[in-house]
Amino acid sequence: MPVRTFAIPATLNVKNTVRGAKHPVMVGPTEAWWNTRTPDGPGSLSLERSGPESMRGEAWGPGADWLLDQAPRLLGADDDLTGFAPSGTIGDYWRRGPFLLSRTDRPWDALIGGVLGQKVQVKNAVRSRRLLARRYGDRAPGPVTGWILPSAERVAEMGYHQFHPLGVERKRAEILIRVAREMPRLGDLTDWTPAEAAARLQRIRGIGPWTAAMVTAVAMGDADAVPVGDYHIPHTIAWALAGEPRATDERMLELLEPYAGHRWRVIRLAKANGAAPRYGPKLSLTGDGLHLGR
Repeated sequence: MPVRTFAIPATLNVKNTVRGAKHPVMVGPTEAWWNTRTPDGPGSLSLERSGPESMRGEAWGPGADWLLDQAPRLLGADDDLTGFAPSGTIGDYWRRGPFLLSRTDRPWDALIGGVLGQKVQVKNAVRSRRLLARRYGDRAPGPVTGWILPSAERVAEMGYHQFHPLGVERKRAEILIRVAREMPRLGDLTDWTPAEAAARLQRIRGIGPWTAAMVTAVAMGDADAVPVGDYHIPHTIAWALAGEPRATDERMLELLEPYAGHRWRVIRLAKANGAAPRYGPKLSLTGDGLHLGR
């Protein structure tokens, strides 16, 4: 049961840093808990603030050392704020709630979250992911009861009907099985740039720009990820940057252009500080399929 202490900025908000789209990490105001399948095997990591500028990490299982090595990245150590000079509303948001972007370097976990997030509300996707881990994954090591998502090899052997009790219809189930079977060909996506990884992912039928962006944001800390095809994000960006309650993807990209290199950071800030007024249809047909309530 190895233990390490990590230096962090005094201003680091652990919850805002570690929390991200489709993120597998459980967080509280000053702590985080992560169960995952590492290159060395399953492991669990507990991170807790031990001082104004320090975090205490404790890990269990064959993947313990890998998780402790990864912990600084999970806490945003690799995030680069160079060139980010927010002004106006985004500048106000940043001054009120700065954060760093974390990265897990576990693209398979992020792919599960991204594919299960297609077409459904976030709470339903999270529920399906938890059921998948409990029913087909492994018990996480350590003192706290938890579960680890099944490996790509395990999912590749499953049939779409096995996903029905998890609240996953045939289309998303078949996409996830297809992705699992493609994982050996994809190799380690984190060896590529986020743009290259996104392009490789989108060669798989059923993976579009929305899912690819969610994967690079979570697994690679991609500060410039833009999930084109989302129902709510264009409206949120237009509301934050231009006071416009509705927008297309094209308008969103236009408004985000001054923040090129940090567009995911701006999206995170806008989402955390209030969505646009909601009205009208809840369904939107996108390149990834039909997205609901996002």
